[in-house]
Amino acid sequence: MPFSQQTLRISAAFDSGNIEVLDMSSPQNIQLNIRKDHQSDFFQWFHFRVQGAANQSLTMRIMNADQAAYLDGWEDYQAVASYDRQFWFRVPTRYENGELMIDHSPEQNSIYYAYFAPYSFERHLDLLAYAQQSELCQIYDLGQTLDGRDLNLLKIGTERDGKKRIWITARQHPGESMAEWCTEGIIERLLDQDDALAQYLLEQAVFYIVPNMNPDGAIRGHLRTNACGVNLNREWLEPAMDRSPEVYLVREAMLQTGVDLFLDLHGDEGLPCNFIAGQEGAPQLSEDVLEQEVRFKQNLAEVNPDFQLERGYLPGKFGPETFTVASFWVGKQFNCPSMTLEMPFKDYDLRPDAQCGWSPERSVKLGESLLYPLKKWLNR
Repeated sequence: MPFSQQTLRISAAFDSGNIEVLDMSSPQNIQLNIRKDHQSDFFQWFHFRVQGAANQSLTMRIMNADQAAYLDGWEDYQAVASYDRQFWFRVPTRYENGELMIDHSPEQNSIYYAYFAPYSFERHLDLLAYAQQSELCQIYDLGQTLDGRDLNLLKIGTERDGKKRIWITARQHPGESMAEWCTEGIIERLLDQDDALAQYLLEQAVFYIVPNMNPDGAIRGHLRTNACGVNLNREWLEPAMDRSPEVYLVREAMLQTGVDLFLDLHGDEGLPCNFIAGQEGAPQLSEDVLEQEVRFKQNLAEVNPDFQLERGYLPGKFGPETFTVASFWVGKQFNCPSMTLEMPFKDYDLRPDAQCGWSPERSVKLGESLLYPLKKWLNR
């Protein structure tokens, strides 16, 4: 075939790629499946490239959508697409008869579709490299993942007696890429030496940040698990190096430094809003810690209209698994505020953006705004 003749092609053999092609004999009836996480039944994340479809009307049908991990995630959901892998926009998507159908006419020959805007491993490495250029930041290698990748910790600020120790982790669930976008916003603002608020916080606290807790799962195109199919956010009570080294290594570092406040960053498939789940309902939770978490949420809502207080998880959601979850284990271990920030895969329904929905850019800005409630907490 002459190279000048373009034929329709779909591929996912790249960082965070995930799709299986069942039938592409017709552009109006492309049949696809999402691949399950390795050694797990979880799946929902997809990320694939289409070539040779410029100015054609495509209907891409994800046939196993009705078996995905979170079916309420498809309600009012719109997939994202990008030509340049920088700007991601929403495309018409519908869930009908157990299938997720994406209808789109690409304007260019090469286009990417995804569940949410990916945060690539290369960008992750670039973020680490950028951060270490600042005299305020040091990078530590905590150890290796099951696939042999580096698990890195950023320490921002200088240690001194009396300083608070603030821990932030992101992407225990690798498909929740908005979590690392949010972390990028936190890191870049903390390192801005012209930002008075950031400098004030670093006078009072040291930040320990793990931007990507699950690089193996992220690169493999997993939704929720690591290389051996383990959900890291159910491993905090008894992590093991042979199945959850990511949690084991971070937990050991926390035990060395201590923790005064913990934020774990995630994405929620179903709820179309940003919210924080604290430790409400946990056994033996002190009134003082509960009050600190309530105030933190209120202070964030005061400065960022993209954050709301009315919706979230019901207390007791995790039942007997409660202390296997990061925020509950950390909160109990260190008797401190310990919260999970959740962002939507969809859009924030009360402040919708028809073009992009909830986006990397808004995730970054939410991260930047977290510095305000942190200042209030330090000054309580």
